[in-house]
Amino acid sequence: MPSYDALKNKQAELIRKALDGSVFLAEMSADPITNLTQYTAAVVGPPAVPAGISLAALPVDWDDLGYLSDDGSAFARDVSSSEVSSFGSVTPTRTDIVSDTTSLTVVAQETKLLTIGLATGADLSNIAPDAQTGEVRIAKPSRPKSKHYRILSVAVDEGEGGEIYIARFLPRAKVSSYAEQAFKKGDDPISWGVTLTGEVDDALGYSEEWLFGGAGWNALLTQMGFTPTP
Repeated sequence: MPSYDALKNKQAELIRKALDGSVFLAEMSADPITNLTQYTAAVVGPPAVPAGISLAALPVDWDDLGYLSDDGSAFARDVSSSEVSSFGSVTPTRTDIVSDTTSLTVVAQETKLLTIGLATGADLSNIAPDAQTGEVRIAKPSRPKSKHYRILSVAVDEGEGGEIYIARFLPRAKVSSYAEQAFKKGDDPISWGVTLTGEVDDALGYSEEWLFGGAGWNALLTQMGFTPTP
């Protein structure tokens, strides 16, 4: 019989961490994310450019929320099911998933138009700074509307072959709750925290997409169990 050492397959180089990352946001009118990375062929030059894999440029009108709290991007998945109980069976005889919802909680630390608009829920399209003082006034809407956004959360790790990107794309998400905000003395900045809940984008046909890529990812494909495309 084989020993445990002969059976195990533990690979420390496949453990991933989010060393850095960003949450990008866009209005629903912006183009969705179609690919996370791109391949660039070598250029003889001059100047010579080696072939490589890099992040693809974001579509027009996407923006970065900027610095986030140490919690980064916190995803939650809520799955509800319906179960059938049957006489003579101590376990359900049929289980159907009736709800599968993903939510993303972020606490933005930068105070700017993007984060203020997201965390106040106000329509900032007609908000303009005072011409003389630069003062901005935002009234809380008396009848808030559910505004939807496109969200891309990217985590960046390092592998021996280069950068590794792990991302989650919510093509249609709305703010479902707001975090507390404190004006206080201490180490914590004034922050803008929200939770966004993903919904199905009818045009794309899904509520969430996982994306993996980068030169480091490509170098580990076989080791991770994938069959590289010939």
